[in-house]
Amino acid sequence: MKRHELADACRQVLDRAWDVAGYTAPNPQRYRWQWLWDSCFHAVVWAKLGDDRGLVELRRLLSSRDEEGFVPHIIYAPHGNPHRKFWGRSGTSSITQPPMHGHALAELVRMGVKADEELLDASTHALRFLLEVRDRHPTGLIRLCHPWESGADDSPRWDHWYGEDRFRVKGELLDAVVRSADGAPVSNTRFDVAPASFNALVAFNARELAGVTGDDALVRAADELTQALDAQWDVDLRTWVDAGEAAPMSGRIGTLDALLGALVSTNRDHVDTALDDIVDLAAHGARFGPTGVHRDEETFEPNSYWRGSAWPQLSYLLWVAANRAGRSDVATRIAASTVKGAVVSGFAEHWNPDDAQPLGAVPQSWTTVALLMA
Repeated sequence: MKRHELADACRQVLDRAWDVAGYTAPNPQRYRWQWLWDSCFHAVVWAKLGDDRGLVELRRLLSSRDEEGFVPHIIYAPHGNPHRKFWGRSGTSSITQPPMHGHALAELVRMGVKADEELLDASTHALRFLLEVRDRHPTGLIRLCHPWESGADDSPRWDHWYGEDRFRVKGELLDAVVRSADGAPVSNTRFDVAPASFNALVAFNARELAGVTGDDALVRAADELTQALDAQWDVDLRTWVDAGEAAPMSGRIGTLDALLGALVSTNRDHVDTALDDIVDLAAHGARFGPTGVHRDEETFEPNSYWRGSAWPQLSYLLWVAANRAGRSDVATRIAASTVKGAVVSGFAEHWNPDDAQPLGAVPQSWTTVALLMA
């Protein structure tokens, strides 16, 4: 598919998913509400297409934050919320997701889009909630309150807690969340984990936003978080491991999202090792985009949700990491395989990395990030 044809296909996916409330539904039938990190990827693609709806979507997303800066990972309003009892609130969910708005705003500005001060302040406020309010592990890494906050819902890194019935446990872990007086999730006594992936994304987004706003405090916070993250590198496993109770067990399983430290690490050996494994056919490399779990892991299941399939948003972020590390060899391979996977799968939510069999919702709006890599 030629680039202009890919752009047309991506525009069609986004147009059909646009909700008059001012956001792009990940999939209008299966995921009809607004999701936090999905919206941030949509915003960048909208801007790439020369459409100002990305700015509209980010503004709506960040307007959902509370007085402490907490941004919920799902915004249901103005639609009905069938999960109201589960979350304990009607308009939104009660946990968060990776704060990709820092990167999204920086990308929009780099494309020449004018982001107003109010929007930049909103993103800063949201990042400071995670950096200053959210509970920390003794290593200095930020803790999650629930597995879903990572974005990688069923990752084998949570198997220590999930056991044989991860669906029941997810509800129990939500009930154990400790909240501020305003209801923001700040800690969880039953879920002691500070993931490498989530911390890498917080540090990355803080740096990205600070590059636009000149906020030195954000830069210092990102640097401190990155230093704590780099201390989690395991030379033998060739990955960053999570801090917390599962660190000796499932917290060290080889997953693609754990390699997101390549976005921020100041250790060039760690970055190069991670990037090499992303395209190594014996590790994460595949014909249609990197595998979500390392091929040597017992949990590797290429047709299963977060257990080995290819995820386009992770491929995009690692493509960014490779480019910024000057590894055009890796970036080119990630881009070519992911774009091919997106097209062959029909812009699926995720897909089998070896044959592009579509998995999840088809199409899924965030898979239009293929355009950014083309």
